[in-house]
Amino acid sequence: MVLLEIVAYSLASAKAAVAGGADRIELCENTAEGGTTPSLGTIEAAKALGRAKVHVMIRPRGGDFLYDADELEVMRRDIRHAVRGGADGLVLGLLRPDATVDVEATRRLVDLAEGRPVTFHRAFDWAADQRRALEDVAATGCNRLLTSGQAPSAFAGADVIAELVRSAPAGLTILAGGGVNPSNVLELVRRTGVREVHASLRGIQATRMERRPPSVSLGAAPDWEADAIPVADVAKVREVVGLLRQA
Repeated sequence: MVLLEIVAYSLASAKAAVAGGADRIELCENTAEGGTTPSLGTIEAAKALGRAKVHVMIRPRGGDFLYDADELEVMRRDIRHAVRGGADGLVLGLLRPDATVDVEATRRLVDLAEGRPVTFHRAFDWAADQRRALEDVAATGCNRLLTSGQAPSAFAGADVIAELVRSAPAGLTILAGGGVNPSNVLELVRRTGVREVHASLRGIQATRMERRPPSVSLGAAPDWEADAIPVADVAKVREVVGLLRQA
């Protein structure tokens, strides 16, 4: 059976992932920035849902994956909080200025996970040399690599992902993510040979506010109404879970 990980940008999405039967949750915040570290309260509440493993994103900001000393200290503190909050695993990724994996700094963060599995996220897709980056990720002690095959979507990068699956050393699982949906997930699994997929399967929850907001932007403008709430779609999660049981 192929496992499904749902990226949840809120507790509501985590609840939808659990209700839909997902195997694991990548818990984060800030969908417009591609995911940053969630609050301790969100971690504890997601863990209380039960049934799905909760892997917590450790990313102090959006943008690139080159972090200074202050940001690395924030990441260390966030890992300690996540571990105390009951995280089943962690998700992180660090690069050097030349777009190589920062093996030493990543390994030091992995050590703080206290034996929990750690996923190296799609910072890998920005790496300059795919083969070297794969070897470096394995050297950090990470157990899993999330990638779209260095393409805009996992389906577009399927050939690269297939090569990563063939080349990955023992103990490093390749997790395919990026644009995964009910229409392409089975073909993606067939073409790549992955045994785990990562998806948002996002829908939009309408606001319950009776008065709509004025035309005032409170940050980066995503492709939905300012007062709409992006939440994983339970029906889509269930559909993909059902499809993966066939794979």
